[in-house]
Amino acid sequence: MGLSSDGAPLTEQRVLAALSQVQEPELGGDIVARRMVKAVQIDGTSVSFTIELTTPACPLKDQIRAEAEAAVRTLPGVGTVSIEFTANTRRHAGIPEQAPIPGVANVIAVAAGKGGVGKSTVAVNLAVALAQQGAQVGLLDADVFGPSLPLMLGVRGQPTAFQNEQGEAMMEPLVGHGVKLISVGFLIEERTPVIWRGPMVSQLLRQFLYNVAWAPLDYLIIDMPPGTGDIALTLAQSLPLTGAVIVTTPQAIATADVIKAMEMFKQVNVPLLGIVENMAYFIAPDTGNRYDIFGSGGAARLSAQLEVPLLGQIPLGIAVREGGDAGAPAVISAAPDAYAEVFRQMAGQLAARISVLKFVAA
Repeated sequence: MGLSSDGAPLTEQRVLAALSQVQEPELGGDIVARRMVKAVQIDGTSVSFTIELTTPACPLKDQIRAEAEAAVRTLPGVGTVSIEFTANTRRHAGIPEQAPIPGVANVIAVAAGKGGVGKSTVAVNLAVALAQQGAQVGLLDADVFGPSLPLMLGVRGQPTAFQNEQGEAMMEPLVGHGVKLISVGFLIEERTPVIWRGPMVSQLLRQFLYNVAWAPLDYLIIDMPPGTGDIALTLAQSLPLTGAVIVTTPQAIATADVIKAMEMFKQVNVPLLGIVENMAYFIAPDTGNRYDIFGSGGAARLSAQLEVPLLGQIPLGIAVREGGDAGAPAVISAAPDAYAEVFRQMAGQLAARISVLKFVAA
């Protein structure tokens, strides 16, 4: 215990009283009342404590740090202030009849109303961006007939098989750029087509969910098959989904198909976490001029019409395409037209949206 400049002891109670003025910027309420402040330590004039976030990918961590430090420094006699962050990513209860995936806190579907809109690009870069921000992330390639994630993450090999303590056959996922990954692309030859009927695909995907050693994960991202066909609907109904992210492009035909995909998730009671507009526009590298190649405003209109947040708009960029082909996701690139910061901001908004939805549902 130290003494402040006015002679009063510098105590844990005074530190907590100061921190009670700091508001949780998204959920509301102060960080002390929300029991986010842990392990307050006072050593002379030095104060240290831990703040427990609802997600390791919290986009407002720096704001919380700055406001917490400023609050403690209002106490007379405080010298150094040290703040550490931890996260407690609460498990989503899911729809009651759906079995949770052991050790997985959140399951997020990344879906699209049609193919060719960059759904897999968004899924990969969101996963890597969340991992960059400290989250434990997995990526399941549910687009069985067009498995592209091994190429996009630059991962080759086959999952290792083993038996767990209950004697069940399990697979160890492969890892790329800090993300655990499973895909049918690891189980077949590169040029071999997947010619399977629906029941076979459903059985494989169930194994990918429950017979892969995912734990521990903050987020498991599912790269869904495009459209609203049988496999996509079955997955939407049977997965213990925290929510869905919908990917579109600005053009009218894409946004029309997106409404169908969004309606599918609504009908099976899956929350819509947000819309991502891919290929939103193109910035010419030689002139800096902007071109709306596929039109403009489609996702913004959908967002307003359906009251679903627009998480972000991704411009067309050569580095985005090159990174996907080379197994180096855009979010790890420093190239200006990789738009890495756009992907990181979207990942932060997604994590924040999940935290808010869980708080409201609690």
